Amino acid sequence: MSSDSSATAQGEAGDEAVATGDSGIGTTSTAGTVHVSREVGAPVEQVWQHLISTAGTEALLGPGARLGGKGESWRSTDGPHGVVRSYHPIEQLRVSWHADDDAPASLVDLHLVDAGESTTVDVTHERLTADDPHPDVKGHWSQALDRFADSLT
Repeated sequence: MSSDSSATAQGEAGDEAVATGDSGIGTTSTAGTVHVSREVGAPVEQVWQHLISTAGTEALLGPGARLGGKGESWRSTDGPHGVVRSYHPIEQLRVSWHADDDAPASLVDLHLVDAGESTTVDVTHERLTADDPHPDVKGHWSQALDRFADSLT
């Protein structure tokens, strides 16, 4: 499985943009938004099927998480939960995100970009606030993409 890192600076001057070198993950942070991407060595149709499978969903959203259709709730046994907001097969999935029962709502967008024999998986976590209980949201999604890519093989 090959991987390339990429990061793009977004937002206004002073926003932080960080790319992690050899890990195969690119990350970008702006005020209230974190973007992490990873290129995985599988075609987009295979990556989508894995994303909606039990193993793929749990790798990204946490143990016990199951995805349904638009408007359906999901919940991880370790706390995160939300509702499926957008479901476009082989392209995009968007869910609301509560880190735990007391956490404010934010939005996670998972977008698949077809690159032929590989696929770029983009995760954008928006509407983050200082009240979010995760101190390292970039690290959280970087690890989730590592788990997702590892479980794809």
